[in-house]
Amino acid sequence: MGEIWGVAAAVLSSALGGTSIGATRFLVGAIDPLAIGSFRFGIGVVLLLPLALLQLRSWPPRRDWPAVAGLGLLFFAAFPILFNASLIFTTAARGALALSTLPLLTMLVGAALRVEPLTARKTTGVLVTIFGVAMALLSGLAAAPPGAWRGDLLMVAAALCMALYSIWSKPYIRRSGPIPFTTLAMAAGGAVLSIGSLLRGSFTPVADFGAPQWFGAIYLGAFGAALTFYLWAFALERTTPTRVAISVTVNPIAAALVGAALLGEPLRWNLMAGIVTVFAGIWIATTRPRPMLDWQRP
Repeated sequence: MGEIWGVAAAVLSSALGGTSIGATRFLVGAIDPLAIGSFRFGIGVVLLLPLALLQLRSWPPRRDWPAVAGLGLLFFAAFPILFNASLIFTTAARGALALSTLPLLTMLVGAALRVEPLTARKTTGVLVTIFGVAMALLSGLAAAPPGAWRGDLLMVAAALCMALYSIWSKPYIRRSGPIPFTTLAMAAGGAVLSIGSLLRGSFTPVADFGAPQWFGAIYLGAFGAALTFYLWAFALERTTPTRVAISVTVNPIAAALVGAALLGEPLRWNLMAGIVTVFAGIWIATTRPRPMLDWQRP
């Protein structure tokens, strides 16, 4: 049951991440991506900190602080910078497909580091989900601006940061719990983004914010940061990094559904087929084959 809850939490986390893309697309016309990240993770820390303080006994021990802060810089600073930079050079569809390599990278790195074994069933499930994402994004993959490969590589680098975070953070989450760990890691990454935003003057347009912009920023902090990454850490505590990472393929699916609901974007047959394929791949990778009964054996 623990693994089932872990996979469910990871899928919900990735679905919330997909809805956050819509809020980011809305805010990007008002402030730059660095400031958006500062708001997202700053508000997330403010919301998680009281819950973390209530679990003070589970706060990461001092010997873990450098490692937790380093993981925070990897995931909450390097990842969003690479993610946003990639979309300067490539399209959203190609970027989403490149990000969907996360479960494959996590599986390979985890096997190389002997964190989790490489199995045929898990490999099949991962490849099926990547195919499902490609199918869902079929209409957007044809358009490729000159030099799009640079953006694709940057997005794969972002996925590698996320894979390493998922693998290396697991023992620290088990020692301190998902809320204290996520709070400390997010604070480290958010602090770096905030310092960068102050140096660039990225917060200047905030003076002109209206209610819609503040709603978008608060949504990103509450649901796109605090809840999303708490659920991600909750999942890592209960199941393997690859089973958590495979859920990221739900992210572009959720983003497309939000776009259809709020922006009037059409729902094409390939999106629906991609959704079915992605969830089939997740089922293959996260379940185990039923053992044969004695009467079934040859």
